[in-house]
Amino acid sequence: MIELYGMSSPNVAKVTILLEELELPYETRHVDVFRGPGRIGAIAAHSPFGKVPVIIDRRAGDLAVFESGAILTYLAERYGGEALLPPSGPDRYAVLQWLTAQVAAVGPFLGQNNHFRLLPDEAGSYAARRYAEQSRHVFHVLDKRLAAAAYLAGDFYSIADIATYPWAGYVPRQGLDWGDFPTLKAWCDRIGERPAVMRAAKVQAAFGPQDMAARQGATQEDLDRFFWRDRPGPAADFDIYANPAPPADAR
Repeated sequence: MIELYGMSSPNVAKVTILLEELELPYETRHVDVFRGPGRIGAIAAHSPFGKVPVIIDRRAGDLAVFESGAILTYLAERYGGEALLPPSGPDRYAVLQWLTAQVAAVGPFLGQNNHFRLLPDEAGSYAARRYAEQSRHVFHVLDKRLAAAAYLAGDFYSIADIATYPWAGYVPRQGLDWGDFPTLKAWCDRIGERPAVMRAAKVQAAFGPQDMAARQGATQEDLDRFFWRDRPGPAADFDIYANPAPPADAR
């Protein structure tokens, strides 16, 4: 049995998708990232940065793995996902370079843009404009790549696609229009129709109410800790994602 520690986030979603693709038995463990004691909780010994996801593989001597890119690599290699991560040759490095691009660029830039979109008082600031523009660029890069290949690593579905798919769906959430990224949209639609991806979506949806309850119970001190700041900062408007509006022009 594999234990997956997480919440409703793209980085957790990618691990859920791979677990479903490999048809591995697993159980989820919700981590309350908003409130102090729960922010680390059961993963304290395994996640140096106090982040999710973390897996503990009980079938491998309770081996713990943190960081989503490392988790995807581990699961594919250990449990026979050679189609998803070729064991050698150019195809393997095509997958690894796009997986690295996701964890080094796609996730960080879109994550920072999410952060500043949560803070209305920061609208129009240099940081907010910078990450809005970087996010737009990320989506254009992905759209261009997928106009040249069926999948990120080439003509086959891989853990690079699994890693990127949950983040690519953030186009509307980032205040952008799918019409500007038609190839990316078609790729998202294809992947979203995979049975494993649909099963994973249900698992992720179950985290939603738990996250909501945790956030509503968080104090200002908890939220300051969540945002990694040592003093009160701008108020966060978490409702923005219910009614996303286009950001200020970042160009």
